[in-house]
Amino acid sequence: MVPAVLPPGDLVHSRYGIGVRLPGPLHALNEGLAFLLEVAAIVALAWWGFTTGGNVFLNIVLGVGTPVAAMVLWGLFAAPRARFKVALPLVLSVKAVVFGAGGLAFYGVGHATVAIVFAVIVVLNTTLATLDREAHFHAAR
Repeated sequence: MVPAVLPPGDLVHSRYGIGVRLPGPLHALNEGLAFLLEVAAIVALAWWGFTTGGNVFLNIVLGVGTPVAAMVLWGLFAAPRARFKVALPLVLSVKAVVFGAGGLAFYGVGHATVAIVFAVIVVLNTTLATLDREAHFHAAR
């Protein structure tokens, strides 16, 4: 029998392997960072779109369409309250597409260092968030 609430730092076996429950403040900080990274990816896509087209019409289409497409994809499959509940590998694939596009967008507007730092932070944050959420999922069962 699994206790209803696991102590922070406990390793648990979960749906896809091992989860690690983060202490409350670190959990909140990591979740807040995850949201800021999502916003940064959307902003980067808009920035890239508005500056990459060859004319005003294309700039507007890409500047609005690219971030909207990313938000729709995220809302359908990767958001905490996503429209469709899908397996973790698909959720992580959608996150890789959106965050990867965001990183490439930073690179595309001439900020290679920002793109690299963004990618490293995304990988660390997503890894911690996934392990933490898996532990919470297991504890809730």
